[in-house]
Amino acid sequence: MKKILVAGGAGFIGSHTLLALQAAGYAPVTYDNFSNGHRDSVLVGDVVEGDVRDRARLTATMKEHNIDAVVHFAALIEAGESVKDPQAFYNVNTGGSLALLQAMQDAGVARIVFSSTAAVYGQPADNAPLKESLLKLPINPYGHSKWMVECMLRDTAHAHGLQAIALRYFNAAGADPEGRLGERHDPETHLIPLVLQAASGARDNIKMFGTDYDTPDGTCIRDYIHVHDLAAAHVKALDKLFEMPDSAGSSKSGFYDAFNLGTGSGFSVREVVQAAKNVTGIDFNVIEEERRPGDPAYLVADATRAKSTFDWTPAYPNLEDMIEHAWQFANK
Repeated sequence: MKKILVAGGAGFIGSHTLLALQAAGYAPVTYDNFSNGHRDSVLVGDVVEGDVRDRARLTATMKEHNIDAVVHFAALIEAGESVKDPQAFYNVNTGGSLALLQAMQDAGVARIVFSSTAAVYGQPADNAPLKESLLKLPINPYGHSKWMVECMLRDTAHAHGLQAIALRYFNAAGADPEGRLGERHDPETHLIPLVLQAASGARDNIKMFGTDYDTPDGTCIRDYIHVHDLAAAHVKALDKLFEMPDSAGSSKSGFYDAFNLGTGSGFSVREVVQAAKNVTGIDFNVIEEERRPGDPAYLVADATRAKSTFDWTPAYPNLEDMIEHAWQFANK
């Protein structure tokens, strides 16, 4: 049974991926400092408490647990906060990833699946699904910090035989369909859990920022993807890497590629709000506000390459399913 180090395994997507890895026959080992993740979200596998910037501890952990590959989620994720404190994001996201790659080399681990982001694309010029070939023009330190990691993966693959896949995804949503896990950010900034907080009475209203965009109903459109499907895609990417012969430390180039993950169908803010009202049966208060600076009108993934390369298809592409699962977890 292959052992997988899951850096950031106590987070929202990481914890769901632990379950998917175990179900696929892998043995996950969580590595997390629990600054944002929750220890009680780690439902399977061994746990090691440590910081992703600690190269020595990472190396020791990989050797002790005989790690075969890494799935890397450990990062700061709030784009707005990255503008206020860019050094923190470069320190954790970029510096931590460098320490992780160095530890992998120290321990002779050759394979990594990296949790990247659509923020590497910045603001698209038109309302068309984003392809991986687009120029990378991040508009905030968060996006820059993630794109720098992708560059490190590409260059390390060429120099040292690393085999790496970066997965760029858009808006993670939903919860474990069986109700075991869900979204627990503090503070919460994602739209669907905020809307559900308004439905539950935990907040007085939900704010809708911008109603005059060049979209059918005037509100921003985003590609929401169920966290269950994100977890499945990470397992599929890992399977792909294990199909390749090990090239770590060899003179030949390794492998690096990046793939978008999404449904290819965007939903507007107004549609999310209405779907939440339909699912919950609660007519909560919505306040229309001015646009926020830097919010693109349209961000939707072209995930054709991921679907063809990994034979991956979202099991829960419907917005109502994502909201229903999130609502079930919120009530639990």
